Amino acid sequence: MKLLIKNGTIINEWLSFRGSLFVCDGIIEDITSDAAATLKYESEADQVVDAEGLYVMPGVIDDQVHFREPGAEYKGGIGCESAAAVLGGVTSFMDMPNNNPPTCSIDLLNKKFDIAANASYANYSFYLGADNDNISEIVHLDKNRVCGVKVFMGSSTGNMLVSDPDVLDAIFSNSPVLIATHCEEESIIKRNLNDAIARFGEDIPISEHPNIRSREACIASTRKAINLALRNKSRLHILHISTEEEINLIRVAQKVNPDISAEICVHYLWFCDKDYESFGAKIKCNPAIKSEHDRYALRHAVRAGIIPVVATDHAPHLLSEKQQDYLHSPSGLPLVQYSLLMMLELCKQGVFKIENVVESMSHAPARCFNVKGRGFIRKGYYADLTLFDYEKGCTVAPACKCGWSPFTSFSSSVVHTFVNGVQVVKDGKLTGLRNSKELYFER
Repeated sequence: MKLLIKNGTIINEWLSFRGSLFVCDGIIEDITSDAAATLKYESEADQVVDAEGLYVMPGVIDDQVHFREPGAEYKGGIGCESAAAVLGGVTSFMDMPNNNPPTCSIDLLNKKFDIAANASYANYSFYLGADNDNISEIVHLDKNRVCGVKVFMGSSTGNMLVSDPDVLDAIFSNSPVLIATHCEEESIIKRNLNDAIARFGEDIPISEHPNIRSREACIASTRKAINLALRNKSRLHILHISTEEEINLIRVAQKVNPDISAEICVHYLWFCDKDYESFGAKIKCNPAIKSEHDRYALRHAVRAGIIPVVATDHAPHLLSEKQQDYLHSPSGLPLVQYSLLMMLELCKQGVFKIENVVESMSHAPARCFNVKGRGFIRKGYYADLTLFDYEKGCTVAPACKCGWSPFTSFSSSVVHTFVNGVQVVKDGKLTGLRNSKELYFER
C-alpha cells in the first residue's frame, strides 16, 4: 500500500515547511518539497490525500491514560477510548495499571496486550503496577515491550500504594524499565482531609481539593522519589507535576542524574484553582489543579524544556459519578480526544508555539521512553501522522464512553489521523479501520 500526503505544512523537529510525504507499507519512504518528486509519487500511490491548508505532524504519544479495561468497562474500554484518542490525533498510548484487578502481574499485563491487539485503534503499551509484594514480577519485565512500572506513592486504587521503604528501594534499584511515579504523600493528605471533615462535615466544598491534596503533599513525595532515584541511579519519570516547587526540585536533580524526567498534564496548563467555581468536580483530579502562579510556572517549564512531556492522565468517569458530593466524586477528566486541541488553543493565546506542541506531545515522549520508530516524521519511521486545521474550529462531540467533556468547542480541528500508514480518521470521523501495533522500546 502506497500513500501520498501532499501539499501540507509539515511541522517536525522545530522546522515548518510545505511538503509531501510518501509512505510505503506503513513506513515513511520520502519527505519532499520537490514538485516533480510529488508528481512522480502521485502516479505511484494507491491513496492520495491533499493536505492543502492543513498542518501535518507526527502523531501524539500519550504516556498516561486510564482506559478502564478490565474491571470498569461501564466507564470506558480500550476500544472506545482509543477511538477517542485517534479522533484527537493521538496515535499511541501507554495505559495505567489501576484496573480491577490491579495489573500487578505479568500474566494480567499480557491479558491487556491481548485485548488491545484486537480492539485498539491506536498503538499501545501498558504499565505494570508496583505493590508491596511484586518485586519478583518487576525484575522479569520485558524492557523492550513494557513502557514502565507505575509506583503510586500516594492514594491509589486497590493495593498499589507502595508504603514499605525497603520495597521502594528494591524497585528503584532493580527495575529494568522506567519507573513512573504518582507523587503525593499519603499521610499529609489524610491529615488535611480529617481537618476538612472537622470544619465542613461531609459537605466539603470542591474548592478545598487543592488544600486537601495539597502542594506540600506533592512536594514531599516528589522529593522522596527524587532521593530514591539519586541514591539508586534510577530511570525515574515523575507524572503530572502540578507545582512550581516540584519543577525546581526536578531541575536541580537533573544536574546530578539526567535520567530523571517528568511530565505535565494538559489540564494543569489550562485550568487553575479559580476554575473550581465554574467547573466544580468536573475538574477534580489527583494531584489537584492548583494556583494561577503554578499554572504560569508549568507553562514556562514546558516552553523551556525543563518538563518536556505533555500528556493527559485521561480518566473517564460517568457524569453522574462526578456530580456527587466532594467525598464521593471520583477524580479524573476525560481528555485524550481534546488534548491536542487544548494545546493549539493555548498557541492562539500566545502561550506556546505550534513547534512547542509537537515537541512536547510527539518528540519528547518518544525520546523519554526510547520509542522505536515513532514520534518524528523521518524516513524509515512508522507513518503515525496527525493532520489538523488550525483555522477551522469544531464542536465537542465526545467519543469516549463516559460521554461528557468540560469543553464545548475549539477553534482548531483534527481532520485526518493515520496509524502505521492506515487512515483511521478521515474528515474528523472514524473510518472503521484499525492498524495498531505494540510499541517497542529501544533500551
